[in-house]
Amino acid sequence: MLETDRPDPFEDRLSAALRDAGDDFQADRTALVSAGRVRGRRALLRRRTAVVGGVAGVALAGVGGVLVLPADDPAGRDRTSAAPADTPNGTATAAATVVTGDDLLRELKGLLPRGTYGEEWARGSDHQLGPAAHLVYDDGAGAAAIGMGFARVEPGSAQARQLTACPDHNVTPYDDCTSDRLPDGSTLRLYQGYEYPDLRVDTKLWTADLVTAEGQHVSVSEWNSPAEKDAPVSRDTPPLPPERLRTLVTAGVWREVVDAIPKSPKPPRSAAPRTERPEVSGKSVGDTLAALLPDKLDVVARGGQESEYAYVVVDDGRGRSLVQINVQYGMADDAGQLYAGGEILPDGTRLVTRQGPGEKAGSGVVMWTVDTLRPGPEGFRVVISAFNTGDQNKDATRDAPALTMEELRVLALSERWGGVR
Repeated sequence: MLETDRPDPFEDRLSAALRDAGDDFQADRTALVSAGRVRGRRALLRRRTAVVGGVAGVALAGVGGVLVLPADDPAGRDRTSAAPADTPNGTATAAATVVTGDDLLRELKGLLPRGTYGEEWARGSDHQLGPAAHLVYDDGAGAAAIGMGFARVEPGSAQARQLTACPDHNVTPYDDCTSDRLPDGSTLRLYQGYEYPDLRVDTKLWTADLVTAEGQHVSVSEWNSPAEKDAPVSRDTPPLPPERLRTLVTAGVWREVVDAIPKSPKPPRSAAPRTERPEVSGKSVGDTLAALLPDKLDVVARGGQESEYAYVVVDDGRGRSLVQINVQYGMADDAGQLYAGGEILPDGTRLVTRQGPGEKAGSGVVMWTVDTLRPGPEGFRVVISAFNTGDQNKDATRDAPALTMEELRVLALSERWGGVR
């Protein structure tokens, strides 16, 4: 929506993995959340636009769910067991059972069909970024990268739901996706898609994500090339078909790996009360956007995220047009940077407009944006964009978006956004 980077589904998987890893990092998580919330939301706003594949920003963080580092990155290797940790009072405590990187690679190879192996690395359960494994596997039909990641998530949380939900087909092109509840209460998602949502390279990405009732998250990702990016396609499809992926990701040994991740200490109590910033319902955002649209527009598709983001695809009889919106709090500290050179309205609202090319691979796509920030410490921001296509990954289908800049302005400044929760 703002000036964004090229869309990159790995960034979203990386973000999901980093969030998983953050749950296990030994730090004052309360302080980290308080200090990083605004920056994280700003990054999320940019990332949503990058993820939208053309129609929206469904929270696809976790489509792959595995943190894949370069095979030659020393930070990715961890082959040793941890020594007993020292407690703050200087006494040593017995270390929990540690699963080493070698353990992970051995178990992974034991569960794969017979084949040969190339580059490989792994991190153990005591690594601050969490356990992970990566190798290049060849079953005789061509080399393929396979990666695994492990983490804990809060059972029943939004993150757990995102990790196991199939993406919006209007957002991300894929061949197949299923999400099933298993007899033991776990949820399993099997996804068959592509590394690049604009399909500029035929690198396929197939993933399996398991989230148990206890919050154990196990993720497997595989490609039909020896690397997820910048490597030629080596085979028609990844080596493990969906049923084989199911067997691999549900193996009981992986739950033991998650259990071996050290648990974070409880955050210290703070005498000062914490002020939580409101989080807007994505459904409410979408409903309000649809209600505010001019009568001339027919809504032909809609969707969004669990919070703050929604989109519609409209048609005025001259072709489809994507309209997307973010509504969020906590952006006051960015006013000087985001709204430099813009307007300040009589009530103190900051407003800036942008007209430029789309951010995806679609030819001739333009993006028109009105970005507003209401006055006050809440930092209430409404950003709305329209495109001359219903899918940014595809070519423009009309000369201009279905909404004019003035109509976008009216939408963004509507008083109804203040009541959205």
